[in-house]
Amino acid sequence: MTDHPQLEAQIDQWRGYVQRRRAISAGDVEEMEDHLREQVTDLTRTGLDDDEAFLVSVKRMGNLDDVSREFAREHSDRLWKQLVLLPDAPDGRTHPWRELGVVLALAIGAGIAVKAGIELIGDEMAVMRNIGLLVLPFLAGYFAWKRKLTWQVAVALLIPFALLAVVLNVYPFEPDGSTLFLAASHSLVALWALISVAYAGGRWRSDARRMDYVRFTGELAIYYVLLALGGGVLIGLTLGTLGLAGVDFEPALESWILPFCVPGALIVAAWLVEAKQNVVENIAPVLTRVFTPLTIAMLLVFLGVFATAGGPLGAERELLILMDMVLVLVLCLLLYSISARDTLAPPGLFDVLQLVLVVAALAVDAVALTAMLSRIAEFGFSANKVAALGLNLVLLVHLLWSAWLSVGFLRGTRPFGPIERWQTRYLPAYAGWAAIVVVIFPPAFAFA
Repeated sequence: MTDHPQLEAQIDQWRGYVQRRRAISAGDVEEMEDHLREQVTDLTRTGLDDDEAFLVSVKRMGNLDDVSREFAREHSDRLWKQLVLLPDAPDGRTHPWRELGVVLALAIGAGIAVKAGIELIGDEMAVMRNIGLLVLPFLAGYFAWKRKLTWQVAVALLIPFALLAVVLNVYPFEPDGSTLFLAASHSLVALWALISVAYAGGRWRSDARRMDYVRFTGELAIYYVLLALGGGVLIGLTLGTLGLAGVDFEPALESWILPFCVPGALIVAAWLVEAKQNVVENIAPVLTRVFTPLTIAMLLVFLGVFATAGGPLGAERELLILMDMVLVLVLCLLLYSISARDTLAPPGLFDVLQLVLVVAALAVDAVALTAMLSRIAEFGFSANKVAALGLNLVLLVHLLWSAWLSVGFLRGTRPFGPIERWQTRYLPAYAGWAAIVVVIFPPAFAFA
């Protein structure tokens, strides 16, 4: 139906309305949308135009209030205090304590894996290289249990996990080589993409599930930071108290508490996000509105610094690295902002600010690309330069089309839905580039 923008706009409005019925999960909304699209397709084949087919199909779907109440009765485990029905007596289908037990077991398992890695490997750099493989499988295991993944999907996830483990530990990397650092850092991106499959319950092609994963990632970062700050305060108070009593707490902290708490907190934070999604969704719009103008100011500062750096060759390597870090931050902010936006709301001032943010990021990306190409022409290729160049090209395509779609939305020529779908459908490009850097770059640059 991509050739029917008017119909897509109507379906976007319908989906946004249904999504606000909090008794209906994202997966159920997607199933309802699939059913709606099937009915529209069948009716258009009989000779109805798009508008007529859509109206008839929605009518057949029934009154949405009734649909919401029906879902509320059938899925009472999804309801919180503010939903359309008061919860009935426990029906035996929900086991909150059981889930908490699973989460704590997985969190302890992640801590044991990290501790065992430290003790058995004995090489700090080797442990850091494998940190994603030691911790993230437990997060994937939580979603596999929660989403009740089929064994086919589980096997499909295990294969790339095993491949990454082989690459990171069998490739003959030079200890201080660039490809070792590139493979280790990009493997985290590839692993995070694999976890999205478990999070989506195997429905990795679903736009809605991918956007849910974007929201989850942002919310997970918020909760993890809050847990880290709270844990840091407790550890500081404990160190101070025991220090006054003459007890040296640091050996236990370094050897046992941190190896267990740091990875375990990731699993606990994921569980909190799953359990308290609406609480963080109220914070998300505020955060995006605060940091968007601040990030625009930072991008303008970067452009000013680059202008005084003496041209492309005059830009220091550290400045280019900082530019890439800022562009990744802009990407995260853009994704999180779009995921937190009401798709039915008309264009407003914040949408203009988002377009300014994207245009400023495009300017930074353009000057960074110019500098990188100039440095490659002057000094030759290296693994770091090619990896940075590829990332900037992937970002450039993403930001260019996002800007184009945003201009159309602000002018009223297209709905917000295509902007949201573009973000989710382009995300695999980053996972693909990360996989190339992990698997192909080391042998291509002689593991140096």
